[in-house]
Amino acid sequence: MERGIQKHSGLSRCGKSCRLKWANNLRPDLKKVAFTPEEERRIIELHAKMGNKWAHMAVELPGRTDNEIKNFWNTRTKVTTVCRFTNLPSKH
Repeated sequence: MERGIQKHSGLSRCGKSCRLKWANNLRPDLKKVAFTPEEERRIIELHAKMGNKWAHMAVELPGRTDNEIKNFWNTRTKVTTVCRFTNLPSKH
């Protein structure tokens, strides 16, 4: 069935790629703005409580995807949190 959709829609994506595109980019309820300070604080709290359970965190942060939260953690929060505990200068 997925090949039929691909063939008739002119898309060069497979079904999995279409699902991920929808879930992470096209859903109308997604927030398209930077994380607020409150969301950043909440991510830090949730990570301390849950660890790397990104999908569970996304439930707690409406409009944010698990992938977006994971990317935020791995690029910003992780670096500053580690630096805080090791007394190293932060890159940010």
